[in-house]
Amino acid sequence: MSELNRFFGEVLPEFTFVDIGAMSLGTEPYAPLVDQGIGTVIGFEPVLEECEKLNQVHQNSRHLFLPYAIGDGSDGVLNICNYPMTSSLFVPNMPLVEKFQNLAELMQVVRKEPVTTKRLDDIAEVSEADYLKIDAQGAELAILEGAPRLLEQVVVVHTEVEFVPLYEGQPLFADVDSELRRQGFLLHKFPVDPAGRPFKPFSLENDLNRPISQVLWADVVYVKDFTKFDKISPRKLLKLAIMLHELYQSFDLCALTLKSFDQQTGFHLYDNYCRCITSSCSP
Repeated sequence: MSELNRFFGEVLPEFTFVDIGAMSLGTEPYAPLVDQGIGTVIGFEPVLEECEKLNQVHQNSRHLFLPYAIGDGSDGVLNICNYPMTSSLFVPNMPLVEKFQNLAELMQVVRKEPVTTKRLDDIAEVSEADYLKIDAQGAELAILEGAPRLLEQVVVVHTEVEFVPLYEGQPLFADVDSELRRQGFLLHKFPVDPAGRPFKPFSLENDLNRPISQVLWADVVYVKDFTKFDKISPRKLLKLAIMLHELYQSFDLCALTLKSFDQQTGFHLYDNYCRCITSSCSP
């Protein structure tokens, strides 16, 4: 029996992960559950070449990638940069990014493509989801505003946010945080340290990418309001608990989630989980 089965029961639920800005930059945070055969990914990557790469790499029924620009349904322009990962519906803020080492060099616009963005709530392939990952270079707020129906179902949002305007006119962390709280989520954790760059001309040990003081962007994890777990269905609570344990090692919030699950169902997963976590079978 796997660790997940031991903690959460013999029959594990199936997960649906929605990935906005799905360009492959390494291992995705949801990969551990997909790799165990209990997760399906619906991804969106507006840079066509990158979307085609994703579909070539993941030629299986558990992955579907579509070349859509996700937003609020309005028309826009996709600014495709020399490093595709920095492409955005917003124009790079060159007066700001040029102050930092090795940043403006990665954000040179090489072409512009007119696009009509699509709201998540209007996309037939996204009928439901448990988890939403966003890496959209400034478009996070528009994506969230276009997904109120989907966000009622989602219990975890993993999004990139910026703390300074790397792109002209982009919403920042405070705007994204306010919208997610309005839609029933609370900030949970920074899964890795916030990122940045050193101001020119400085560097540490000749590493131009290693920040010295200035925070520029970060990945942030939000969860459904943990003061209102009694309003969430047992099935969604179980999914949330599994994701907290397996993807984020958030053992304490996982336990709190299981306690609410037990209160609704009469199961005893909370006691079992706490016993295992605090004993020799702790991960």
